[in-house]
Amino acid sequence: MPLTESGRPIKHALRAAQKEIEAHADATLPSEDGLHEAMRYALTGGKMLRGFLVLESTRLHGINPNAAREAALAIECIHAYSLVHDDLPCMDDDDLRRGQPTVHRKWDEAMAVLAGDALQSFAFERLARAEVGPNALILIRDLAVAAGKDGMVQGQMLDIAAESAERPLGLDQITRLQNRKTGCLIAWSATAGAVLAGADSAPLRRYAEALGLAFQIADDILDVEGDPAKVGKAVRKDAAAGKATFVSLLGLDAAKDRARELVNHACDALSSYGDEAETLKDTARFVIARDS
Repeated sequence: MPLTESGRPIKHALRAAQKEIEAHADATLPSEDGLHEAMRYALTGGKMLRGFLVLESTRLHGINPNAAREAALAIECIHAYSLVHDDLPCMDDDDLRRGQPTVHRKWDEAMAVLAGDALQSFAFERLARAEVGPNALILIRDLAVAAGKDGMVQGQMLDIAAESAERPLGLDQITRLQNRKTGCLIAWSATAGAVLAGADSAPLRRYAEALGLAFQIADDILDVEGDPAKVGKAVRKDAAAGKATFVSLLGLDAAKDRARELVNHACDALSSYGDEAETLKDTARFVIARDS
């Protein structure tokens, strides 16, 4: 298990960040009714990797912890909303997420749509708060782009279109799809600290681009080798559907090699930060070593 610079396993650091973000969600999103309960349910149980990246990138740049927490919660709300909608019968039609019934199974489809909508708008509400600082508007604009028609939503559209395409996607097409579906939000998370500090975000963006692609390759590998009890959702769906993935295109061993190569690229991108970026490097190593 990769370690942080303090010698703690990276899973412990992720868990500490998860608790911090969940505590902030509890304070700002009380369970007042069914909609609030569904929103909190959707936020619960994940690794909160994106929020963790926000907290680490803001730490690197000396950002106020209050601003960091708002940005971390915001990205987790966007990610949760995307999963709630992605699980719907009209999209991936999944019954399980993080080992629990999906929102539309626990409630119904209407509540899932509304909870996702509310999580999306709540994310921007958190970023618009004064404590986020003078560069909040840039962060808001960047998140709108990363999550919208030229980012995650386009990636979702490309993914749906691929299911009915006459021929499977090629490697370049899969890479483009995943850069939008997964990579855009990871890039926003990893660069949030630099944006808020008004610093050069290029090194963290290069890190995030490599990390995001390695993350998706690891997901494809888990779909082949993963234990459903650990992964928290159905596995081997891609092969059953004849869906093109990094594993189907490269082969299992070559996909693992490519993931390791991307992790090395991610770590190299952080050289200008010295030892301060060791936790981010360990996060990249963890991404391809995880079992869920």
